[in-house]
Amino acid sequence: MTSIISTAAAAVGLSLRRPTHLSELLAVALLLASSSLLAADAATTEESPEGTSRVRHDYEDALRKSLLYFEAQRSGRLPHGQRVAWRDHSGLTDGLEQGVDLVGGYYDAGDHVKFGLPMAFTVTMLSWSLIEYGGDVADAGELRHALESVKWGTDYFIKAHTRPDELWAEVGDGDTDHYCWQRPEDMTTSRQAYKVDRDRPGSDVAGETAAAMAAASMVFREHNPHYAHLLLHHAQQLFEFADKYRGKYDSSIAEVKSYYASVSGYHDELLWAALWLHRATGKAEYLDYVVRNADEFGGTGWAITEFSWDVKYAGVQILAARLLLSGEHAPQHRETLERYRSKAEHYVCACLGKNAAADANVERSPGGMLYIREWNNMQYVTSAAFLLSVYSAYLSSSDHQHHAVSCPAEKAHPGELFAAARAQVEYVLGSNPRGTSYLVGYGPKYPARVHHRAASIVPYKHSKEMSK
Repeated sequence: MTSIISTAAAAVGLSLRRPTHLSELLAVALLLASSSLLAADAATTEESPEGTSRVRHDYEDALRKSLLYFEAQRSGRLPHGQRVAWRDHSGLTDGLEQGVDLVGGYYDAGDHVKFGLPMAFTVTMLSWSLIEYGGDVADAGELRHALESVKWGTDYFIKAHTRPDELWAEVGDGDTDHYCWQRPEDMTTSRQAYKVDRDRPGSDVAGETAAAMAAASMVFREHNPHYAHLLLHHAQQLFEFADKYRGKYDSSIAEVKSYYASVSGYHDELLWAALWLHRATGKAEYLDYVVRNADEFGGTGWAITEFSWDVKYAGVQILAARLLLSGEHAPQHRETLERYRSKAEHYVCACLGKNAAADANVERSPGGMLYIREWNNMQYVTSAAFLLSVYSAYLSSSDHQHHAVSCPAEKAHPGELFAAARAQVEYVLGSNPRGTSYLVGYGPKYPARVHHRAASIVPYKHSKEMSK
């Protein structure tokens, strides 16, 4: 599994209305492909830097294919409008042994476990994509499907948040799950459910789920105000729980440690959740929290070159910098927000290769892809592309006197950030030495199957017909 997930209306392969927003549709489409749910069953090694081709990419098609994958990963009772026909109902007794309804949510890539932390990050990033670029997604005709993808996750989080200070954070067991290659429709592995509460805290998973629900409340504010209010209520309760009863969720749920250990701790999720709650509510108390805890929680201390389901600091710093650039802050917050911005721009400069020290920059593959880690590197590529895209937009729309990033090597203007984001997305879509798209179904050459176990097995419906 990688870690979540994405827009523009552009004239690339199609005649669209607003050609100036070229990387917006790509940002959402490939942020979707960056989520912890989205992975192709293919390696990302290169043959050689020669032969890299530049093509005109169809970002609407990429967005469409990205959203389809969420339907492949659904757990629970599938709706009549399900477009991925080789899937069927599954996990219909999840939570039954514990006396709670935990049916729904998303499976974890090729697994049948539902891991709460990366799932929540996926929904947060899906929501952020729609907050920034929802109009362009609507222009592409995909808003309904995007909203459905968010709601499939948030409906599950509402079920999983059974009390103000109780959150079910995992369903299934990774060890037994990995021993058995089955379709989710007829799985026989453990569906044990695990929770965090006052006695077994999980500030990271509760904080991320609070962030997801706060961000999603903004997405649904216009389309479903009652639902948006419900999400915000859950988000505020979860943040209070995460902050009051502090602890790492992998200390409370030992079964998750081998799969999604919270290496960065929970301070980044607390800051992340507070920033999303501030954006969703406008309440000063949440920004006060972010400023007050900036040093102690590492928000203005960590200079990061990774943004992922585990490490949120770069996202925290970008969001805080947005408040500075847009003027959405009180005078007493300015100095701390400047320090957040400094760290945000360290991340940006690292992606551009413009920090002074070589080890402070993100490595690149021979073909130009950002390279963070050996395992599931594409998640870091696409999440970096998204952050570069949104920060470019924040700089461009700012009345701030500095419209450029002051990297140690040289300044970087918004257009350069935009171009860097576009280059990474185009690499994923096939402009790479192998000429291979890593988004299943997109382009002339792509991996044959999505990273989902049932994608390599006879579809459940066909199997039922053959057994008659």
